[in-house]
Amino acid sequence: MINRVILVGRLTKDPDLRYTPSGVAVATFTLAVNRPFTNQQGEREADFINVVVWRRTAENAANFLRKGSLAGVDGRLQTRSYENSEGKRVYVTEVVAESVQFLEPKSAGERRNGGSSGGGYNGGGWRDEDPFHNEGEPINIRDEDLPF
Repeated sequence: MINRVILVGRLTKDPDLRYTPSGVAVATFTLAVNRPFTNQQGEREADFINVVVWRRTAENAANFLRKGSLAGVDGRLQTRSYENSEGKRVYVTEVVAESVQFLEPKSAGERRNGGSSGGGYNGGGWRDEDPFHNEGEPINIRDEDLPF
């Protein structure tokens, strides 16, 4: 059986980070994903998809994603149900993310939300220096640094 979901969209609000009684991090957020076509009025519609993220990925999402952030989610579709306070059965469909990719630098989200910042993501954390400060200059690479 295959149950695989891959989404790219923007967060509708900041992620909500919580911890289980045993201390496991869990974050939830909603991703707005544009449909690939327009409606009869020529407007593009979006689907709003609930996402659940666990453990370290949940903490990273809560620390680095904000409302409006562009994110890629890779995971699986899950359905569950519960009884609400009125005694009615409520069904929930959500994506349980195995991986969340931050698809734009932190500074892009801050500019869109009115802030200003330089820097970018270097894979291990955010950096404040300009990654292209020596653009156009020769790069010194020793032969022993090359993998071939």
